[in-house]
Order: sequence, then C-alpha cells, then structure tokens
Amino acid sequence: MAETYQASAIKKPKLLVVDDEQDNLDLLYRTFRREFTVFRANGGVKALKILAQEGEMAAIISDQRMPEMKGTEFLKRTVSDFPDTIRIVLTGYTDITDLIEAINSGQVHKYITKPWEPEQLKLVISEATQSYDLLKQRSQDLARSQAQNALLAVIAGIAQSSNQLTDAVLPLADAFWRSFGADGVILQLVEQSALTDVLAICGDYRWDLASDPLVQQAIATGKSQISLYSESPNNEPKTDLKTNLAIAITFRKEVLGVLSLKWQNADAICPSDITAIQQCADEVAIALTCIRFFQNK
Repeated sequence: MAETYQASAIKKPKLLVVDDEQDNLDLLYRTFRREFTVFRANGGVKALKILAQEGEMAAIISDQRMPEMKGTEFLKRTVSDFPDTIRIVLTGYTDITDLIEAINSGQVHKYITKPWEPEQLKLVISEATQSYDLLKQRSQDLARSQAQNALLAVIAGIAQSSNQLTDAVLPLADAFWRSFGADGVILQLVEQSALTDVLAICGDYRWDLASDPLVQQAIATGKSQISLYSESPNNEPKTDLKTNLAIAITFRKEVLGVLSLKWQNADAICPSDITAIQQCADEVAIALTCIRFFQNK
C-alpha cells in the first residue's frame, strides 16, 4: 500500500467557449464559471492557440457563423489532437447542411439553436462532461493496460537474460520511463537499508535520492511514498517536478531498491496508475532476487 503526502483539490473540468460577439462570450462565461474553468476566444484562430497552450478541454462550445472561419471548420481541426473532447455548435440560422455533415462524421456531437436558454445549455454541457469523463476513463484504462503489459514483458525478459544486477538497472529504469511518461526516472539499488552505488537515470532530470525525503521514507518503512501536489512534503524546496513517486521495491519485507519517478505536472497520474506501477515494481523485486541469486552462485 502506498502512502500519499498531500491530496490536491478537485479540479474543475475545462471548457472553451468561442464566439465573435463579446456579449455572447461574457454570457457563456457567467453561465459556466462556477462549474468549469472557462476559456474564451473570439474566433477559431485564437481558440486553436488556446488549445495549443492549455491542452485538452472537456467540452468546446462554438458559434457557427464567425467571420474568419465557421464553427464546424474550427471544430474539425480539433478532432485529431483532442478526440475525446465533446464539441457543441451554437447556430442561429436555418441552413444546417454543414452541421449535419459535421455531426455525421463525428466532428460535432450536438448543435443548439439560438437564442439558447442557459438552463438547457447547462444540461447539455453536464451530459457532455459525463460523456467526456467516460471516454477519458476508457482511453486511460486501455493505455494503462497496454503500458503495464508491455512493461511486464520487458521485466520478464530482463530477469531471464541478465546475469548481473548492474546490467539490469538501466533497462528496467528505461522501461518504466517509457511506459508511464515520467519526466525523470531513477532506479537505485538498496542493501541493508542503504542506497548503493548501483543506479540508472532516465529522462531530462537528475536528483539525489539520498536527500529525497520520499525516498528515505520509502526505505525506512518499506512502503511506497507519493506526493501528488505542487507543495513538497517536509518543507522540501519547491521544484518544477510536481508529482513525485518513491516506489519501494521489496521482496519478503527486504527493500532491494527504490524507483523514483517525477513528473512536471501536478496530479500527473491517478490511483490506478500508481497501482499499475506498484504491481510492476513487485515483479521487478522478483526479477532482482533471481538475478542476485544467479550472480552469487
């Protein structure tokens, strides 16, 4: 069981509203600002820039008739990068040929005619958010399962082919780094509750495990430690790495090593990710035990 230092506040889902009329933008913002983090754009070009900077939105509401590009044209450009986002068009005219084509092709999920009622639109967006959450959960579950299966296959291969612990740490660290998208990974072996000189580093970041409070706690307790918030535990100085895991690699209550993973984003992983990483770390413990046995024969 992993121990978590801080629980972060529940984040509001992100909503992008696009309309060339400022009054409509302001009204949409007031309608949704309590339940969503709302981003506003007065046209498709600016909206695409916001998406490039802020990333995926739970939903996008776009006016259809805008001078620089139609709403359906803008939304079409968002599909490849953000397939799970729910896209809704507001339209105030009767020619809906473009809308029908966009809906049939999956580029737009629904359209609402103007003038729209705030409560009706709130209901539509609430349903859209639920659909988005379901799609994201399925996508994440599939990606996690694929990553875990690939990692387990790598671990099994390393256990069979490696004769020395020093030969195993780098491919193991690399496999975790690639499978879970961490910005930095360090795998360091432990003997008699002390870090050894055998370690491997992957990613763009370097840090000293000996001075990392999470790592020291993991070694002392034999339990993995997690910080999912931008504030660091035990008054540790802040860094740009905001999600921190120190995974205790243990076999029969003996700590064989520590796997430290860090991400730039706060809350970069979910509890299911942590469970998957811990399960793979348990397999690493078995692999290290086997390699150590044959190394000492």
